[in-house]
Amino acid sequence: MEFENLIENEDKVFLNFLKAKYPMFHNSNFFFRDLQYGSMKFLEKKGLKVTIPQSITIADKLGKYFEEKGIFIKVNKLGWRVNYPDFATAAPGDPF
Repeated sequence: MEFENLIENEDKVFLNFLKAKYPMFHNSNFFFRDLQYGSMKFLEKKGLKVTIPQSITIADKLGKYFEEKGIFIKVNKLGWRVNYPDFATAAPGDPF
């Protein structure tokens, strides 16, 4: 199984992992390098070793996967806007 397929099969777990490691909110920017290093760390937690060149390929494929799902909206070659309402934050002073 390819590394990116492993992540795609656990995409919600992976997105929550990224949110815990990086500032990732609904309508926020998210950068390619964060996806690259986040996927490396996620796979390392699963006991899989990934090289830097592999991580670039994985991040590229995952970026396209999340674009197809509508979770990432391409802003430029450096990153995306996150379109994931589950990661929305409340307005200051709003209890919910």
